This record gives sequence, structure tokens and C-alpha cells, in this order.
Amino acid sequence: MDNGPTPRKLEPATTSAGSTPAERLLAVQARITRAADQAARDPADVSLLAVSKTFDAGAVRDLAACGQREFGENYVQEALDKQTALRDLPLAWHFIGPIQSNKTRAIAENFSWVHSVDRLKIAERLSAQRPAGLPPLQVCIEVNVSGEASKGGVAPSEVPALADAIAKLPGLQLRGLMAIPAPTSDGGAQRAAFRQVRELFDDLRARGRALDTLSMGMSGDLEAAIREGATIVRIGTALFGERTRHA
Repeated sequence: MDNGPTPRKLEPATTSAGSTPAERLLAVQARITRAADQAARDPADVSLLAVSKTFDAGAVRDLAACGQREFGENYVQEALDKQTALRDLPLAWHFIGPIQSNKTRAIAENFSWVHSVDRLKIAERLSAQRPAGLPPLQVCIEVNVSGEASKGGVAPSEVPALADAIAKLPGLQLRGLMAIPAPTSDGGAQRAAFRQVRELFDDLRARGRALDTLSMGMSGDLEAAIREGATIVRIGTALFGERTRHA
């Protein structure tokens, strides 16, 4: 959750020997291409979202100089500060963290996408607070696919009703689902969790919802996510380096 006004000490991107922002970006793009090829998918159908939470504006600027344009943030004030520092760049900002009710206006006014909608109350506030002069806010429903009490997200059984309600709200465009399954190094378990989200997505489409986005997969499991249909992978560590503190 956002920690309020307490300032954060942001990190520069860390580099291993011979690892520049361009090299890290190319390495991640190569992983995406290989995974898509193995799944008989077009790599162009998988978008890369660079997760820049806890890293400073300079790290974002360095990656943007390599051609990356989509960035994901978890903390509202940190994101707004970076947006101000980087307003000279043509970047698209995605909010991917837990959403507090008192942060919805800032999110509605300053982001293009929100991946972490898991309550109708939050969706209603984002709808009401989205400025009329901006395009609809692109939203995904976050699914708590592993049933972890420590994570946000709606239970899989509640997804259809929430999707029906969100689809009726002005100022929002429901694009699909997002999930952060419980971490595991077991490739089969990774795929099983992502498959469950994809099946929910397919069911919504079968019910007539015009959805096109599965936001799932991070640095440690992007291959499994792509094999199961991910259209956006959210990558932080592989692009920016290890975080030196919990976030």
C-alpha cells in the first residue's frame, strides 16, 4: 500500500558488469521473443511494461533513451514526482499497485492505465474522477488467483460480476485481467496459475466482453505467462536491477 507522505529514498538502476540499460532491455526483449516463438505466438502481441517503482527518475530516463515508453508504478506520490521530472518525455504511465480510496483522484488524473482494480467502489471513484478531457482510463481487474491473504485482488468467482459492473461505468474502458500469482520456481505451477487467469479471461470474452489484455508475468516467470497468453509482462528487476530494500 502507499505509505502516505513519508518520503522514499529512490534507487538508481544497478548495473552488473557489462550490463547497461540498453543491454538489459535487449535481453528482456529477447526472452519475450523466445517465449512467444515457443508458444507459436507473435512477439509483437506481448507488450513490455517496465516496472520502475523505487527507482529514480534518472533510471527511467536512461531506459526511455533506449526506446522504452511504458512504465509501471506502485506508489502514487513517487510516481507523480517522476512524472513531473520526466514531463519532457512521451511516456505512458500505468498504475499497478494497491489502490487506496484517497488516492483515486490522483490516479484518475495522471495515469493512462490502472491494472489493480479489485473493488467496485474503487472503479466508481476512478470513473467519477477521470477528467472529461482525457481518454477513458484503461483498466484491468486484479485477480487474487492464489488466494493469498497478503495480496489484493478479487476472488476468481467474483470476477464476472465485477466485470459486468465496471463495463457500465463512464470514463473507464475495461481491457482485461491482471494477476500476481504466489512466487514459485516450479514452471508447471507457474503455468497452472496463469492458465487459471487466462481461462477466466476466455470466459469473460465468451460472455461478450470485448477484452484484449492479460497483464501477467514478471522477471522470474515471464516465459510461463507468455505461454499461457500474457499480452503485457510487468518487468522490474531484469530491467533495473535488484532492489536493495523491500518494496
